[in-house]
Amino acid sequence: MDFHMLALVVVLLAGLEQSWAASCVVDSFNVKEDFDPKRYAGKWYALQKKDPEGLFLQDNISAEYTIGDDGSMVASSKGRVTLFGFWVVCADMAAQYTVPDSANPGKMFMNYQGLASYLSSGGDNYWVIDTDYDNYAITYACRTLKDDGSCEDGYSLIFSRNPRGLPPAIQRSIRAKQEEICMAGQFEPVLQSGAC
Repeated sequence: MDFHMLALVVVLLAGLEQSWAASCVVDSFNVKEDFDPKRYAGKWYALQKKDPEGLFLQDNISAEYTIGDDGSMVASSKGRVTLFGFWVVCADMAAQYTVPDSANPGKMFMNYQGLASYLSSGGDNYWVIDTDYDNYAITYACRTLKDDGSCEDGYSLIFSRNPRGLPPAIQRSIRAKQEEICMAGQFEPVLQSGAC
């Protein structure tokens, strides 16, 4: 009898694991419907982040988004980073965004470059998972996918128009979105001291 119970538990756990993996397939994540870059433009401050592997901005992160005459979005961002394990500097980054599928403008591709030789350059997905344009935005990027379609190496930022934080009702909504992108409990606060 004990063997049958153990076998049943193993089967149930395997089913739960497959169900969880299926819900974490990156291509199944919803982004902001009818995303409007003009309403998104302006200054944002990072309040929370989930880092990718490797060098990433550590604190005092802000981004200023602007829309060009042709409708394209660009950003300049700042934040502190530690180089060589001891050298803390304010870093400036620049990014240009393209929308591969005009039917889904919340899923963009970001080409970025550091404005100093020691900073990296490259390209990542830049998905706006959710925003109300006036208070908060949740962005997401997956750099490497696993074979099952879930994310191996990804990152996310929780932005606010106000560097001092967000009201509790919005924080609850953000926590729900963090679960939807399979990153619940992985975020850390971002210091906003005005250092950059």
